[in-house]
Amino acid sequence: MAVKQEFTFLSGDGKTEVHAVRWLPDNGDYRAVFQISHGMIEFIERYEPFAAFLADNGYMAVGHDHLGHGKTAKTPEDWGYFADGESPEILIGDMHKLRMLSQEPDKPYFMLGHSMGSYLLRRYLSVYGGGLSGAVIMGTGANPDAAVKLGMAVCKTIAAFKGWKYRSPFMEKLFFSGGFQKFDMDGTHPENSWLTKDTEIVRYYYFEPRCTFKFTLKAYYDFLKTVYYVNQKENAEKIPVNLPILMVAGDRDPVGEFGRAVKRVYKMYRAAGIKDITLKLYENDRHEILNETDKERVFDDILNWCESRR
Repeated sequence: MAVKQEFTFLSGDGKTEVHAVRWLPDNGDYRAVFQISHGMIEFIERYEPFAAFLADNGYMAVGHDHLGHGKTAKTPEDWGYFADGESPEILIGDMHKLRMLSQEPDKPYFMLGHSMGSYLLRRYLSVYGGGLSGAVIMGTGANPDAAVKLGMAVCKTIAAFKGWKYRSPFMEKLFFSGGFQKFDMDGTHPENSWLTKDTEIVRYYYFEPRCTFKFTLKAYYDFLKTVYYVNQKENAEKIPVNLPILMVAGDRDPVGEFGRAVKRVYKMYRAAGIKDITLKLYENDRHEILNETDKERVFDDILNWCESRR
């Protein structure tokens, strides 16, 4: 049984205490570290089943609530707002600070980013990718530059009238358009959720306040800046070519355009010269493959991939 420890560290914004968690094997002895970066409008402890699985297999799992999320946000009013200024750089800086607090010279170090966390991880790898044993990019996508720029322009226009902390229904509708509309988006029909086929998890998600708050315009804008950044060929080429990368997603995930966008990212990384890159799409799985009905298979696949690269 995994031992759970909560702790905090100071964010790069200079004022926020970031909530973080580590999960250790019950004997305290671990042979590798696995850092998790969570997605948009959720929190790190949703990954506890996977983290406990890793701990039971000899890994220390660590992760934190990003700015504006979970327990890092001190009040519900703080949910959905990252930081003033260049918050994408602050976000990846916080990821790196947690890595520096957790990494040991003699132990392999892996990182995973899911959904929004996958975009942050992709940006992170272009700046801090050296020295990692491997990276798992989960539930990612590849939005066209023109669409990303349009979204950023819409954010700026609305913010000019409403302010950057405004929570825009229009921006939310724009962000979750396209393939998302094939699914239930509010938990009314949990069996048809874009998140997962596991209806119990869907019901919990839409009951949980930490998963149902609205993003601010500034957070949408900052996230889109990262989406644009990772789309650029020159930034993909900044990732160390010897870094092993595992890309995983459900083939019914609208974030990845049902696999099509995930394949585009894979091809971009191959073209950038990354030597050890693996792509796996899970048939009929949706966005949260760590919460899917076949999650045990996903857990095993990620563990086996890491074990072969320790």
